[in-house]
This record gives sequence, C-alpha cells and structure tokens, in this order.
Amino acid sequence: MHTFPSTQQSGFDFGRTPNAIWASAGAAEGDTELNAFDNALLAAQVGNLNLIRVSSVLPQEATLLVEPPRITPGSLVPTVYSVQVSAQPGDTVAAAVGIGVGQGSHGMIYESHGTSRREVEATVRKMIDEGFARRGLHLKEVVVRSIEHKVERIGCAVAAVVLWWR
Repeated sequence: MHTFPSTQQSGFDFGRTPNAIWASAGAAEGDTELNAFDNALLAAQVGNLNLIRVSSVLPQEATLLVEPPRITPGSLVPTVYSVQVSAQPGDTVAAAVGIGVGQGSHGMIYESHGTSRREVEATVRKMIDEGFARRGLHLKEVVVRSIEHKVERIGCAVAAVVLWWR
C-alpha cells in the first residue's frame, strides 16, 4: 500500500469508489457517555464529520494517507469504526481497527472493542486472517490502529478508518 499526503475533497461521491483511506484512534472522558464518545471522536480527529458507518471492504486501489484528509466539517463520510464506552471509574476501554491489504485484490477492514489494547488488536488480526481465508484472498499487509484508556469518570475509546477520495 502506498502512502501519500492528504488531499482536499469537496464531499461524498456516491458514484465513485473511495480511493484513499485514513486510520486513527482516540480516547477521552466526558460528563455523559455521548460527550465521552464525541470527545473521543475529536481526539481521533474525526469529531467534526458526520460518520456514515459502512461495512468493511477496502477498495483495491485505495491509498493509505499518512495525514488526515482535509474534509469540510459536517461532510458525510463513509467510515468503519469501533467504540467502547464505560461509566465505571477504573475500567479500561479499548478499540481497534485492522486493515488487511489484499495482494492484487480488494482488502478488508475489521473493528473490535473491549477492555485491553492487546485483546482488540489480536481480535482484528484474527478477523483479518479469517476474512481473507474465507474469501480466498492473499494478504499483502496489515495495518492496525488502536487505543486503550483507563476510565476516570465516563470514558470512551474510538478507532476509525475513513474512506475518502483523493
């Protein structure tokens, strides 16, 4: 998978397959579960976007961006994401996304949430292996983004893959 700097695009294009992806993770506290989620989205640099949850197919020619794409706040953005929230102080929340890049084919993106970074990373790696085996695809590369957070009041962990256009 090639990496390129991010690019500016004007909006969601239902007629074209996304050709760029960007992966991130963030965690935060909030006064409510929704505020913790919103603050974790901000920490992951996707908090000013309208995320449209999509299933997990990585377009074959998609490029992994090093920096987040510059997307107009309020844009509709196809995203694969995972969320873990807890209102129990002392709990650990964790989230991960795993990108399986196909060799000469499309790839797959999987998400997991739980109580430790190690757990959610292992889970997405296992999901990638199974998804590729089931489809008869050859795995070229795996990219994982994850985060773990110890809850103080109400905490949230988010991991996301934004699908976009360059």
